[in-house]
Amino acid sequence: MTLRVFLTVLEIVLLVAILAFFVVKITRLLRKISVNLAKVTWGVRTLGTQCAVIGPAADEINTNLAAAAADLERAASAAERLAR
Repeated sequence: MTLRVFLTVLEIVLLVAILAFFVVKITRLLRKISVNLAKVTWGVRTLGTQCAVIGPAADEINTNLAAAAADLERAASAAERLAR
């Protein structure tokens, strides 16, 4: 009977030790993931800051392209009239 109690207690202690080992291992992995996510967040913020000028510049480019397209249409019409 004493042997069974001893083996049961030993089994419980081993189970708790194994669970503690894996909890510590998972905690380390989660810390590494947290560090990597912080780096990614910093990179995304940097990209957001650097790309903020694209919107206004794209609007200006579109305006210039619309004016160029209108001028090209007028030039094409004039070329057609001269070709006749």
